[in-house]
Amino acid sequence: MIIKDKTRDEIDEKYKWDLSKIYISEDEWLKDYEYVKANGDKYLEFKGKLNNADTIYEYLMFDEEFSKKADAVYMYAALKFDEDTSNSKYQELKGKIEKVLTDIGAKSSYVLPELLKLSKEDFDRFMNEKSELKMYEYEFRNVLRMKDHILSDKEEELLSSLGKSLNNSEDTASYLRNSDMKFGIIKDSDNNDVELSNINFSKYIMDNNREVRKSAFYTLYKEYENLQNTFASSYSGKVNTDNVLALRRGFKDARDAALFDSNIDNKVYDNLIDVLHKNLYIMDDYYALKKEVMGLDEVHIYDIYSSLVPESNKNYTFEEAKDIVIRALSILGDSYITDLNKAFDEKWIDVMPNHGKKGGAYSWGSYITNPYLLLNFNGKFDDVSTLAHELGHSMHSYYSNKNNPYVYHQYKIFVAEVASQVNELILARYLINHTDDKNEKLSIIDSLMELFKGSIVRQTMFAEFEYLTHKKEQEGTVLTSEFLSNEYYKLYEKYSGHNMTSDKEIRYEWEKIPHFYYNFYVYQYATGLAAASYIAENIMNGDKETLNNYLKFLTLGGSMDPIDELKVAGVDMNDPKVIQSAMDTFKGLIEEFKNIYRSR
Repeated sequence: MIIKDKTRDEIDEKYKWDLSKIYISEDEWLKDYEYVKANGDKYLEFKGKLNNADTIYEYLMFDEEFSKKADAVYMYAALKFDEDTSNSKYQELKGKIEKVLTDIGAKSSYVLPELLKLSKEDFDRFMNEKSELKMYEYEFRNVLRMKDHILSDKEEELLSSLGKSLNNSEDTASYLRNSDMKFGIIKDSDNNDVELSNINFSKYIMDNNREVRKSAFYTLYKEYENLQNTFASSYSGKVNTDNVLALRRGFKDARDAALFDSNIDNKVYDNLIDVLHKNLYIMDDYYALKKEVMGLDEVHIYDIYSSLVPESNKNYTFEEAKDIVIRALSILGDSYITDLNKAFDEKWIDVMPNHGKKGGAYSWGSYITNPYLLLNFNGKFDDVSTLAHELGHSMHSYYSNKNNPYVYHQYKIFVAEVASQVNELILARYLINHTDDKNEKLSIIDSLMELFKGSIVRQTMFAEFEYLTHKKEQEGTVLTSEFLSNEYYKLYEKYSGHNMTSDKEIRYEWEKIPHFYYNFYVYQYATGLAAASYIAENIMNGDKETLNNYLKFLTLGGSMDPIDELKVAGVDMNDPKVIQSAMDTFKGLIEEFKNIYRSR
């Protein structure tokens, strides 16, 4: 008997999001789509005229109203597509609006270079002449920050038109991993033949059967070894592009360029790596614990993703998950919970998996809509945790939209994971404190240890590799597959400590990481969790000032530099103590697990 996913029509309506709050019908969507399509040319009417207060204000008003509508049109089409990616109707809707928005991006590419011809004195004068422009002072300051890094109008237009070409390395690597690579057949725990893929690899590398894990590991990385030169060509092209563009725009290096957008000091990145280097002894304790609990003489890489405790058979209905999350997060106050309940009462959430539905989970909204949450809820603890996590994103967006004008409603990526991780950490500690089942406690602590290892230790290793490869390429080193694999392996050994065997096949793992094409993105997973841990620990310890500051932080949107926003929450990411605090928490979790495990 073959068990198939339910179709979209078979899902109970109470578990579906209500997109009628965006558009009541597709005819209404089509009207706005036609408006966006017809009015994109209006951007060209401002070309060459952004040199006085009245015209700049007129442009900003048009851009705001147009963007609100365009955001909603795109969001609706994308959400409908994600409900069932096999539905050709919504494939077409999404493709149509994507094409229109790409064309508009090219038509409006002149705006920033034109504004950058103005001086600080010009913007000051405009704000004095037209008081309505004063609210844009922070935005104007950010524009002026870019003055030394913008090219000529023709160069910017050329780069805009080359957007797809400049991302070709990422596309090539993605097609290789997800479509073209054939990894072969392995045996699962029931001795069935299974075709291995990048998608199902995570399932088999976590299997309780060691032989299954081992087979999946060697089978996967054998194929990456076979294609190492192709991936090296792709990745070195990406690194070269980053370096050339950064230097051409007047930055010191590619990292400097990547951190510039959020005005992040390079020392935040350096502090992260430095603190991790001083705390890598914790990995010795972590893998010694793995070795003890798993009863192994040696812990290999194919062992480290397997759970330390038998998987809990406990299942949760969505209603139970909702109740648990609300009770856990009640520590954030009545007002927060009242607003949180809107997500359930107003049907922001698409809960259950169905045939063709996009995998994973996310929270996404626009300025004029609610945030919407996509889940694939299967009733496990991880699903409850994912609900809390995505609600954190949603509440951050909800408060940002509610408390800011359009120009400042979107918070930066640097702070994007803080609210979600705060919720996740609070939920985990609540469940640990509210169960007498030692196995359940151990299971949750195991998940937390994996979170800290994966989001701080592993992502910092990635960050160090990314910086090293860009730096070496800029200095003239050719990024051959041998160089990349050797350097990656050295870092992997360093970050794994002395109680885990770093199998040589892991030297090819760099080929597998899509985030290496995201231009110095990964460090933010580590800094985000560190900041969230710092905040959550203080809130759970009853610090009312931290709670009030955190709730204020959620309202800031993009109205301040992200480093300054975190300072409002009481977190100074320039101070190494924040990263150190997170590593202390990780160490404490290891000790807590040991104590409970040995007392059973």
